[in-house]
Amino acid sequence: MRIGIVTETYPPEINGVALTVHSLAAGLASRGHTVDLIRPRQAKPFDDEPGIVATEMRGAALPRYPGLRFGLPAGRALKERWNRLRPDAIYVATEGPLGWSAVRAAKRLGIPVATGFHTRFDTYADHYGVGFLTQFVRRYMRNFHNRAVATLVPTQALASELGQLGVTTARLMRRAVDTQQFHPQHRDAALRASWGVDGNTPVVLYVGRIAPEKNLDLAVRAFRALQQHVPKARYVWVGDGPARPALEAAHPDFIFAGIQRGDALARYYASADLFPFPSLSETFGNVILEALATGLPVVAYEEGAAREHLTTGINGYRIEAGNEKAFIEATTTLGSNASLIRHMGRAAHASMASLSPDAVIREFETLLRDMAQEHSHGHPATAAHA
Repeated sequence: MRIGIVTETYPPEINGVALTVHSLAAGLASRGHTVDLIRPRQAKPFDDEPGIVATEMRGAALPRYPGLRFGLPAGRALKERWNRLRPDAIYVATEGPLGWSAVRAAKRLGIPVATGFHTRFDTYADHYGVGFLTQFVRRYMRNFHNRAVATLVPTQALASELGQLGVTTARLMRRAVDTQQFHPQHRDAALRASWGVDGNTPVVLYVGRIAPEKNLDLAVRAFRALQQHVPKARYVWVGDGPARPALEAAHPDFIFAGIQRGDALARYYASADLFPFPSLSETFGNVILEALATGLPVVAYEEGAAREHLTTGINGYRIEAGNEKAFIEATTTLGSNASLIRHMGRAAHASMASLSPDAVIREFETLLRDMAQEHSHGHPATAAHA
């Protein structure tokens, strides 16, 4: 098949959406499909896999997110391209201006289109002082996704949330994690030594955007509470974002490693000991799967991936949303007990064994093939609701 994928974030950008979309595109290409990838023009080149044909569109910098861009509307260019090189089906991963114009162009050309739901932008408004826009953002999201045959979501809970927002096209497609790359065997004693810790000192890890919507104040408070019990504990931060400069200035004892990729990122995960993740704005949270696969017990609110994959007392602690006291207590309990870290770490790694990337790609391929076949037979495709 020829499959169109439209996204406003993609490697070399580092975030959960970019990496998820790249994984889907690369997986389809490895199975013999031609992927017509549409994304904003980027300053740095990215060597994609054979079978992925990338076309860059105009974009602009995303305010308060250095290094990230969004695509500008490109309806005319997309219609011209898809008239010449018509995809069998199209997946639009993001809801920005480029994504909106892609959905409209696909509908006008009669090409079946699926959308992805990766980010609860409506919950971000309060974090950036524009809470009055929340209802507008929700209407926009509802109108965008209801134009699609299917809107792919990673959890049953998120499918229900979209239903409450009035989105009628939600369909479950689970996420995967590479358990070979994210594996405890990549633990690096030299890396730990560079952090100034020995084998018995707990290292707390944060991986992700260092931004206000990630609830970073709670992460800091939970670590400081742990330090009351284990003064030598260290906090390592992997990632970048608008909140990093202030956080780095206020906490000079924290270790900021910047953005890490591939094998280097896997070593950071494997060389740490626990992963408290306090965000309340995630639709999923790929970093939770990566941490668990690497053998790190996780403390997280019962949202997204944590709701689906975290079991309290087994591979970490799943905390009721908003219960900061319980979050801090769980982090302290776990971080101050080396044997508990080891026990839960083994269970964490084992709990990810069945999440095969190949299975997710096959499911995605089947969805797109079904959309194309239903359309070619003259029957309007309907989403199998989650």
